[in-house]
Amino acid sequence: MNFKNFGSKADTIFCGVFDGHGPFGHMVAKKVRDSLPLKLSAQWELGCQVSPPVLVNKDSGTSHCDPGRLGSSNDIHVMLKESFLKAFKVMDKELKLHPYIDCYTSGTTSVALIKQGRDLIIGNVGDSRAVLGTRDQSNSLIAVQLTVDLKPNLPREAERIRLCKGRIFALQNEPETFRVWLPDSDSPGLAMARAFGDFCLKDFGLIAVPDVSCHHLNEKDEFVVLATDGVWDVLSNEEVVAIVASSPRSSAARIVVDTASRAWRSKYPTAKVDDCAVVCLYLDSSESATVTTQEQQELTKDMET
Repeated sequence: MNFKNFGSKADTIFCGVFDGHGPFGHMVAKKVRDSLPLKLSAQWELGCQVSPPVLVNKDSGTSHCDPGRLGSSNDIHVMLKESFLKAFKVMDKELKLHPYIDCYTSGTTSVALIKQGRDLIIGNVGDSRAVLGTRDQSNSLIAVQLTVDLKPNLPREAERIRLCKGRIFALQNEPETFRVWLPDSDSPGLAMARAFGDFCLKDFGLIAVPDVSCHHLNEKDEFVVLATDGVWDVLSNEEVVAIVASSPRSSAARIVVDTASRAWRSKYPTAKVDDCAVVCLYLDSSESATVTTQEQQELTKDMET
C-alpha cells in the first residue's frame, strides 16, 4: 500500500507490505495495514511539536541512521525513528486488546518506509525486505539490501529470545528454517524473531520493536522494492531488481509477483505458493510513481514458513 503527501506533508510518501501468518493472519495483516499509517502519521505530528526531538529506545538499539549528519535533516531522522518506535508499540498493544481478532498464535510482518524529499526512513519487523535498485561507479544496475531479515537464528535476535527462555531450533525436514518455540512445548514454531501479534511468544523473546534505518538517496538510486518473504524465498535481490528495471512501471510489481509464483511452482512443486506482495517506489522524478500489487493465496498458514 502507499500514500502520497503522507501526513499532509509535500514530497512525502508512505509505502508498506504486511504478511500475515497463523490462523487469523490475514485479519491481523489487514488491521495493521489499515491502522499503522494513521498511527505513524499521528506520532510524527506529535513529534513535530517537540523541540528539540528526544529519542529514547531501550528495546532495540538497532537504528542505522548516520549520527554524523547534523541539522534539520538529522532532526527529521530522529523524529521519524521515534515515530516508528511509538507507532509500532501502540499498534501491537491495540492488537493485544482487540475484541474480535485472535492474535494469540497469529500475527504479521511489516516493512514500511517514509520517503521525504531525498531521505528514506524504514521500519522493519519480521522477514519482509526492502531492496534498492541503484547504479554503481561503472553505471551498472545493482541491488542493495536496505533491511535485515529478522530471523530467530541471527545472533542478536537469538540472544534476546534465549534470555527470555524461548527456544530456537529447526525441524529435521527443514534444517535451514530456524523457528521460535515455547519453553515447554514444541509450538508454535514461528520462523521470525519480530512480529506484530503472536502474543503466545511475547513473554519469550518475540518483540514488535522495528529495526529502523535511514538512507539518503542520490542521483544513482532508481527505485526501492518492498516485498514479502514469499518473493525473496525464491528470487534473489538481483533477480528482482533486474525484473523491475526491465518492466513497464505500471506492471513491474505484478511481473515480480507472477515470476515468484512460477518459481515457487518450479522449485517446490508439492508446496502451496506462499503469499507474495510487492511495492515498487520509483525515485527518479519529483513526482515519484508508486506501483503496488498483491497476490493473496487461498490458504491458511499455520505458521510462517
